[in-house]
Amino acid sequence: MRHDPELPQASAGPESARASDERAEAVAPAFGDAGEGYRDLGWAKIDTGRPARTGTAEAVYAAGKTPAQVVGALAALREAHPGRVAVATRCDEACVAAVREAFGEDVLVESGVCAVGAFPDAETGLLAVVCAGTSDLPVAREAEIVARANGIDTRIVADVGVAGLHRLLDKVGELREAACVIVVAGMDGALPSVVAGLVAAPVIAVPTSVGYGAAFGGLAPLLTMLNSCSPGVVVVNIDNGFGAAMAAAKMLGVKAER
Repeated sequence: MRHDPELPQASAGPESARASDERAEAVAPAFGDAGEGYRDLGWAKIDTGRPARTGTAEAVYAAGKTPAQVVGALAALREAHPGRVAVATRCDEACVAAVREAFGEDVLVESGVCAVGAFPDAETGLLAVVCAGTSDLPVAREAEIVARANGIDTRIVADVGVAGLHRLLDKVGELREAACVIVVAGMDGALPSVVAGLVAAPVIAVPTSVGYGAAFGGLAPLLTMLNSCSPGVVVVNIDNGFGAAMAAAKMLGVKAER
C-alpha cells in the first residue's frame, strides 16, 4: 500500500500502545472475566452487567416464556440491582398472576408491563409520551413505565391525534417543555411529523398495529413515519414502546448508578 508522505501516519509507538491499554482497561470492568456480568439460570443468561455498560438495565420480554421463567428472570435482575426496577413487557394474564404472587405489593401492572420495585426519583427529563388515540395507549403506557423505571421524569399526553388537531395545539406549550418526545400513533401515522414540526426536542416515533385493513398491522404508519417530511424523526419498530423508551434514555443520558 502506498503512503502519501504529506499525510500523518498512525503511530505504533509507546504512546499509542499506552492509549490502547487504557481503553481496554476502561472497558474490561463492564465485561469482567468469563461468567461475570451475567447470571446463568440454565435456560437463560440474564445480563446483569448491562447497567455498567449502557446505563440501563435488561428487561424481560415475557412473550414466549413461561410464567415461572419470567419470575425467575425478574428475581435475578432484582437480586443483582436491588435499587433498580425490574421490568417485564408483554405479560399475559398467567404471567401477571405469577409475578404478583411472587413479588406481592412491590409490583405495578399496567398494559402488559410488570414493574417490580420502587420507582426511582427522576434524574433526567422531561420526556413527553404523546399518543394519537386511546387505542394507542397500551404502547404509550409501556414506554412511560419503562422510562420511569430508568429514572426519567415522564408525562403522558393522550388522545391528541390529527383528526382533531385542535387537541394537540392546546398541548403545544406543554410539549415544548420536554427534552424529548415519544409519539405513538397507528392508522395513518401522521402525528409524529406534526409534532416534530412544532417542538425543538428530539422526536421518537412509534407506529402501532391499530387500524383497519389497509393499515396492514402497523406497516402503513411505519412507512409514513419513515418518510416523514419533518427532519430528524427517529422511528422504532411497530408497537415497540420499550424500544422508544430505551432510545429516549440514551438521548437523555441516563446514568448507570442505581
